[in-house]
Amino acid sequence: MKKVLLALMAVMVLCAYTDNKPVRIFMVGDSTMANKDTTGGKQERGWGMVLHEFFKNDVVIDNHAVNGRSTKSFINEGRWQKVLDKLQPGDYVVIQFGHNDEKKNDPNRYTEVGGSFDNNLRRYVNEAKAKGAYPILLNCVARRNFTAPSDKVIDDEGLRDKVFEGGEDLKGGGDKLQDTHGAYREVPRAIAKELNVPFIDANKVTSDLEQGLGVEGSKKLHMIYAPGECPAYPKGRQDNTHYNQIGARIVAGLLAIEIGKQVPELKRHLK
Repeated sequence: MKKVLLALMAVMVLCAYTDNKPVRIFMVGDSTMANKDTTGGKQERGWGMVLHEFFKNDVVIDNHAVNGRSTKSFINEGRWQKVLDKLQPGDYVVIQFGHNDEKKNDPNRYTEVGGSFDNNLRRYVNEAKAKGAYPILLNCVARRNFTAPSDKVIDDEGLRDKVFEGGEDLKGGGDKLQDTHGAYREVPRAIAKELNVPFIDANKVTSDLEQGLGVEGSKKLHMIYAPGECPAYPKGRQDNTHYNQIGARIVAGLLAIEIGKQVPELKRHLK
């Protein structure tokens, strides 16, 4: 009888330990997701930086996203290996790239649709699975682009040096959001289906958000400030890619809801 009681106690302790073990979500991606410098009143935020606000305290967000990285450069710089070294069975990995994979003028970051971009995403998913983790694929968030479609490569990182220029949004454009990602927004969906992992259509979520707010309202999501409006940017800022505090929180909240829908195991951990 004593042995039976001891065995039951051991099971109870093990169950309690398992229940109290925090849920770990690792995040890999680019500047739209990354943690930012907040000193000196800086307003830029990545949506992954504030995602923890929408989860309960039993969830730990470990954000490894970095400004300017693509699926290629994140691997080549050893950043993915650092995540793999930390992964344990049962962890989740949120993977979102595309903005910088598009940049044909930068061989250190550019990847090809139907080739290296697809294969890199497969590598992230398969290597996360091999560690016993659960990968979640997202496509790239939308840029705030109400101008006429253009083949010009957008230098997202360079936008941090672009001062306010006024109402250029309407020059040659209109009130309909224009896609800038092309096939790069479709590949993650296909890879997720191929490898049977959850897919979050972040591009649709954010496109609907931008379009719903319209040309003027959508400015409130981004690093767009007139001269003198924000002390950290005395000459103003005209950045239609990166989020400010408001934009990051709204996007993080919407994507947290989608994560809960596509990954039921995480839904109960949402606030």
